[in-house]
Amino acid sequence: MAITPIIQKKEVLPERQTDSVRGIALMAFGMFLFSAVDTMGKFLTETVHPIQIVWFRQLGLFLGVVVLISIQGTGVLSSKNPKLQIGRGALAACSATLFIVGVSYVPLADAVAITFVAPFIVTVMGALILREQVGIRRWSAVVIGFLGTLIVIRPGMGVIHPASILLIVAASAFAMRQVLSRILAGEDRTRTTVAYTAIVSWGLLTLPLPFVWQTPSSGLDLVLLLGMAVLAAAAEVLVIMALDAAQAVVVAPVQYSLLIWGTIYGFFVFGQLPDSWTWLGAAIIVATGLYTLNRERLALRTRR
Repeated sequence: MAITPIIQKKEVLPERQTDSVRGIALMAFGMFLFSAVDTMGKFLTETVHPIQIVWFRQLGLFLGVVVLISIQGTGVLSSKNPKLQIGRGALAACSATLFIVGVSYVPLADAVAITFVAPFIVTVMGALILREQVGIRRWSAVVIGFLGTLIVIRPGMGVIHPASILLIVAASAFAMRQVLSRILAGEDRTRTTVAYTAIVSWGLLTLPLPFVWQTPSSGLDLVLLLGMAVLAAAAEVLVIMALDAAQAVVVAPVQYSLLIWGTIYGFFVFGQLPDSWTWLGAAIIVATGLYTLNRERLALRTRR
């Protein structure tokens, strides 16, 4: 799916080690590539099965992890909680597949806007599962953010395809993946989490692949599938580099540039533009999301 795992580390880098400008630039480039990958995925749904599309999307990252293990050894896979790591990988496969299925019916910019509900779901799950302290202001942001999502979807009005529900489920799976990231952050290294996610998700998607495989009908399809694998892996690496360069709360707002790129790609590739209600709902989601991220930043500063 479009949204990336941008807040997954409990530790805060020392001030002298941070480079906010570099982190923001890396994250912005990563979002540009992720949006390109989503566009390729939506285009390919006309001729290729969604599972096959997601399999290729994860292939690049899987091969990158294989190279990492060959260089650094199997110690990369040393985890204090392998069950949670496997669960996180399964959620990654689930969320990515549901997003591709959903985006095959829903305009790209609308799909991106709907999936921005994930940070609010993370807040709810963080409070219920991790027992995190969530004040009235952040709860208000969650409620308003969900209202913004309802404006985009407009249930019962027949404006957005019912497949938008799949996008909400995808966002929920991603949110659960984020919650697991927060639990694992204090136990395993980031590279270990990335390795497990790549191996488990790609492995699970490989199981049904022989039953849905469709040989690319054109050279363009093959180029797009391979390009998607390369760009998705590159985008994941850029996000990791951004998190290493700057604090997560600094680079997190850059994820909302996905809506801009999604609109641009949607117009030039598919001839689709969001209507005024979608823009209104998206604006509400983005505003409340930025507010939530700002509260997270203030909370981190207080804990220092």
